[in-house]
Amino acid sequence: MIEKPKFEARFLLPKYWLTWLGVGLLYLISWLPYRWQLAMGRGLGNLFYKFVPRRADIARRNLELCFPDKTAAEVEKLVAKNMKNTGVAFFETGMAWWWPDWRIRRKLHVHGVEHLEAALQEGKGVLLLLFHFLSLEVHARLHGFVQPAVGLYRPHNNAVMEFLQTRGRGRSNKYMIPRTDVRSMMEAIAQGEIAGYLPDQDYGRRRTVFAPFFAVEQTSTTTGTLLFAAHENCAVLPVTCFRRDDGSGYDMTFYPEFENFPTGDDVADVTRVNQMVEYAVMQCPEQYLWVHRRFKTRPNESDPDLYRR
Repeated sequence: MIEKPKFEARFLLPKYWLTWLGVGLLYLISWLPYRWQLAMGRGLGNLFYKFVPRRADIARRNLELCFPDKTAAEVEKLVAKNMKNTGVAFFETGMAWWWPDWRIRRKLHVHGVEHLEAALQEGKGVLLLLFHFLSLEVHARLHGFVQPAVGLYRPHNNAVMEFLQTRGRGRSNKYMIPRTDVRSMMEAIAQGEIAGYLPDQDYGRRRTVFAPFFAVEQTSTTTGTLLFAAHENCAVLPVTCFRRDDGSGYDMTFYPEFENFPTGDDVADVTRVNQMVEYAVMQCPEQYLWVHRRFKTRPNESDPDLYRR
């Protein structure tokens, strides 16, 4: 468990000055009108698309693998939209970390919260399945206005960024748990907490099985979901959060609890999780984190690299 960190004198060392400069600029921008920041983000995303080809190439390849029936033109159109949304996500980080409650709360539109309430009324802990959509930082902040939660996360290598992200993500929630601290996550569930978990990235070969994800039949998929879900006090609920196209805020939707989960069949169980991710992605594909190399781990180490042309 990570409590909210305190400021340390070492954060003022010269090696962090560029970090503070960038953070200070983002902080100032965060006070601009929301629609201005959306426009700036789309502009930044256009720059990513044109001048950071590696990330656009990863997104393009992921889309080709997932949707082989799409034409090259359809894929390219989606890549361009996705990069714009990637730029918006940069400014959403500032909104999530520094906006006052009154400003960000009015952007929240909640649906299906009765599913979460039903699980809590039964006295269960909740394993909340979140997915890597580009508004994830805002999602974490907004969730605290529904029910404060704990979150599993990857600590940042930069001490200043670790300080800022932990404080920012904890503003309306409870505390953070490093992703390797399985015991603390299990304890949180046992104590009836809502614990956020992201099951939709390639975490390598450890605690992994290969299951279908879109058109890729053998996708490295974590079994960490099943480890936590097997706790006797655990309810598993998916939740999504999408940015509205009209600039009026974010739709956060809670889905019904997974029944009879896990079953003991790891491949079938993670396939079910992947199918939920697919359902979420198809609602708003341009806002998904396609720039992650989702298919980098292959079933056999001798299998060809899917990202090497």
